[in-house]
Amino acid sequence: MGSAPGSPAAVGGDYKCGGQSPNLTAREKDKFLPVANISRIMKIAVPPNGKIANDAKDIVQECTSEFISFITSEASDKCQKKKRKTINGDDILWAMSLLGFEEYIEPLRVYLAKYRKMEGDSKAPAKSGVSSMRGGGGKSMGFPSSASSSRIIH
Repeated sequence: MGSAPGSPAAVGGDYKCGGQSPNLTAREKDKFLPVANISRIMKIAVPPNGKIANDAKDIVQECTSEFISFITSEASDKCQKKKRKTINGDDILWAMSLLGFEEYIEPLRVYLAKYRKMEGDSKAPAKSGVSSMRGGGGKSMGFPSSASSSRIIH
């Protein structure tokens, strides 16, 4: 009997055995967010003495990566229809709304506005020869300093 579409076995994971399927290619694994980042975020939600099983990390890693692909695919389709090559934050918010994630739109819109403001503030001094206003750990609003734009190029 075959696996139901969308079931863990159909998408490459048999979670009864624990963890990701060994059948995943290196290219497929490259689509996942780093498990260390997933683990760090998951630890925030558990008590200090709590433990997180490795297969739980693997499942969340695969689910978050699939979620990102799901949203990005819709945003990409919109951009292609409008003959644009760049997905921006507003496209992501539009896709999330279309796919039923309305409750996240307003907090993300506020966050995106703050991020864009911080990016604008950090770019202005650099143009005038003054060092970046970011300082500190090289992060702005939770994004790595290498994230110089709220756009994804495809």
